[in-house]
Amino acid sequence: MVDSTGVKLCGRGDWLVEKHGTRRRRAWRKLHIGLDAATGRIGTATLTDHDVDDASQVGRLLDRIHEPLDAVIADGAYDQSGVHAAVNKRHPEAVVVVPPRSTAVLSDTAQSEPTPRDRHPQAIAEGGRRAWQATSGYNVRALVEAFFSRYKHVIGEGLRFHADDRQQTEIGVAVLVRNRMLDRGRPDSVRIA
Repeated sequence: MVDSTGVKLCGRGDWLVEKHGTRRRRAWRKLHIGLDAATGRIGTATLTDHDVDDASQVGRLLDRIHEPLDAVIADGAYDQSGVHAAVNKRHPEAVVVVPPRSTAVLSDTAQSEPTPRDRHPQAIAEGGRRAWQATSGYNVRALVEAFFSRYKHVIGEGLRFHADDRQQTEIGVAVLVRNRMLDRGRPDSVRIA
């Protein structure tokens, strides 16, 4: 699964800003991750400026994953042809599960030879969005939202004002810590109906 979240940049005088208020906007960056749904481990992570398009980072994240993938699952922000091309180039056997946007248009060959991306709006039109989510495996994407919540509670939601390479190192250390915590033990959840 791939997704991104914002992380605040916290400086030396950040506590003064919180105490006395500020007139300047808070600076923040985007943390993009590739998460293994089966294990909960972070396979890859990168940090970008806040205005970088999420979908543009998929190729960069996939370049760092060397084991074969079954699927790449992401939210609607990743419904772009570049995402499908990046996945197909690096992991041709992987299925891309991204909900189509409300303005999604089928390709010209959708009726005769639908592309993998065409099949999603077609399945939604036939059975509805909930049925598509259940059959496509999209529902596991909730795991990445839970991951970001745990990440921000355990690691924190801020970075120090450093040079970009030091911030990338800070994220790398946080990823190692988070993965090592999972190695120590992962809770077994049982659904009670």
